[in-house]
Amino acid sequence: MISPEKQAALEERMAKLGVIEADLTEKFILGSGSGGQKINKTHSCVYLKHEPSGLEVKCQSSRSRELNRFHARKELCDTLDDIRLGKASKRKQEQEKIRRQKRRRSRRSKQRSVEDKRILSRKKNLRRSPGRDD
Repeated sequence: MISPEKQAALEERMAKLGVIEADLTEKFILGSGSGGQKINKTHSCVYLKHEPSGLEVKCQSSRSRELNRFHARKELCDTLDDIRLGKASKRKQEQEKIRRQKRRRSRRSKQRSVEDKRILSRKKNLRRSPGRDD
């Protein structure tokens, strides 16, 4: 269950973003995926559409309809924040960081890395005791 404090914080955030409950179209869809017979028989998946912006959010993060309603509204607010802030949004920054980490290295960067490893190898070879023949 959602605490009253979290619910109040979400309502305050929605008001700050200009999201009014009357502007939201809410539907409950039959659940799907893992969870067995219970999830396949209940309409716990929440579909939200914000009419002024045209944004659509679907949420089925839990088996509880009330929890999914909360998460869907939160996701809608996050998306609206991302649109308003653009590149400055926290989520966009995290996505960009992951994209940079996965990007392939340039040839020059790889050469530098290999050269650094060779230098370290030479240093370590100089540290060996003089009696060993390898």
